[in-house]
Amino acid sequence: MTMPNSSAYAKVNGLEMYYETHGAGPEGSRPLVLLHGGGLTVGLTFSAVLPTLAAGRRVVAPELQGHGHTADTDRAMTVSDLASDVVALLDELGIVQADFLGFSLGGLTALEIAVRHPERVGRLALAATMYTQDGVHDEVRVPDYSSPRLPSQDDFQEMADTYAALAPHPEHFQDFLAKVSAAAHAPLPWTADDLRGLRVPTLLLVGDSDFVRVEHAAEMQQLIPGAQLAVLPATTHMALMQRTSLMVPLLGEFLGDGG
Repeated sequence: MTMPNSSAYAKVNGLEMYYETHGAGPEGSRPLVLLHGGGLTVGLTFSAVLPTLAAGRRVVAPELQGHGHTADTDRAMTVSDLASDVVALLDELGIVQADFLGFSLGGLTALEIAVRHPERVGRLALAATMYTQDGVHDEVRVPDYSSPRLPSQDDFQEMADTYAALAPHPEHFQDFLAKVSAAAHAPLPWTADDLRGLRVPTLLLVGDSDFVRVEHAAEMQQLIPGAQLAVLPATTHMALMQRTSLMVPLLGEFLGDGG
């Protein structure tokens, strides 16, 4: 597990939001914000790529409502609220504009920030991210847990063990999973025109055996002006951010140093 250079909590929208900072960049460069997947943490999502991403720039990696070190509240978990929390954190840290890398639920959160607050986004990397609920395979939406696209029993155990180790209220794990599932399956707040209106450089990343249909990712690439699409071979949803031999050069070329 990658250890942060520093970690802290910020009071945002009624949350005590945990965030890590890694690395340092040139004066005036944009930080990179990492937004983890649903049910996951900064470490579970990004530990494989974080050392390289933070080698030449400042990285800010929060844990979203109810995830990891960030305690849940009575508030429902919605993509719009998660995005609002991240923007409030950037305000708290004095970050006017950042690059974003979001995975899965974190990708939905990053896309919402780009649509609603385009001035806050320099470059946008969306991993395993859809813009409508029909963008995922049916077997993921109504799972019987036999699909190889879904997290394995070992994956779920790792989530449970990490929650038990980090969460302020470890006994809330099942309630937490229910809220994450509701957030992930709720109707998404974007139209094709919202994607057509994006003006930030965008990279879409998806595994060929992901939750997200490759055809849907290709549709997003057509809608978002100038967007790039990378389909990683022999890659499931949970494996996507671990494919360092492919992911690191793709992200390095796209994100650069935030200058």
